[in-house]
Amino acid sequence: MINKVTDRKIQIIEESTHLFSSDGYDRVTVKSIGAVCGITEPAVYKHFNSKEDIYIAVLESLKSKLDYEAVFDELRNESDVEALLKGLAKHIISFFTKRSDMYRLLLYSALSGHDKAGQIYNQIRGSYQKFLREQLDRLYSEGKILKKNNDITARCFTGMVFDCALGKTLWRGMQGKVYDPSKVIANNVPIYARGLKK
Repeated sequence: MINKVTDRKIQIIEESTHLFSSDGYDRVTVKSIGAVCGITEPAVYKHFNSKEDIYIAVLESLKSKLDYEAVFDELRNESDVEALLKGLAKHIISFFTKRSDMYRLLLYSALSGHDKAGQIYNQIRGSYQKFLREQLDRLYSEGKILKKNNDITARCFTGMVFDCALGKTLWRGMQGKVYDPSKVIANNVPIYARGLKK
């Protein structure tokens, strides 16, 4: 019985992620969540007390879906700043291109001013920024890069890459020419790296 309850709860969270990311919080109802899960509205309430509780569960589930630990482990001892930046950029763009629903959900929740949104967004984007800042601090201490404000560098670089992922997933064609992310990485990473290398 526990597995069925757990499985159903996971299904509700997964299906709600898709609904909230495509329609936004206000347009989704508990009834529509039940419908995509193949259950009734009262059955949804057996697992969650409200739509708000479902939304919070969805937002909290986002960080666990990120697969950044493997790339962080791979890049943690990278001695070349350009390889570090390329590896991080490729991972972010690849992940958010595959999971555009997560990016849409983050944007919807931030734009709607949801209490949890800022915290979740900071956990997700902030994880990449923190990792990059730590690696830049390490490379500086090893004498491999110039002294810069590594927090600003990490924020700006991560912002550029997240914007590239946004362009690839959500703004397709809305800004005129759409650049392939690999070309953006090939163009911009060396610029960042040259500004940092000794």
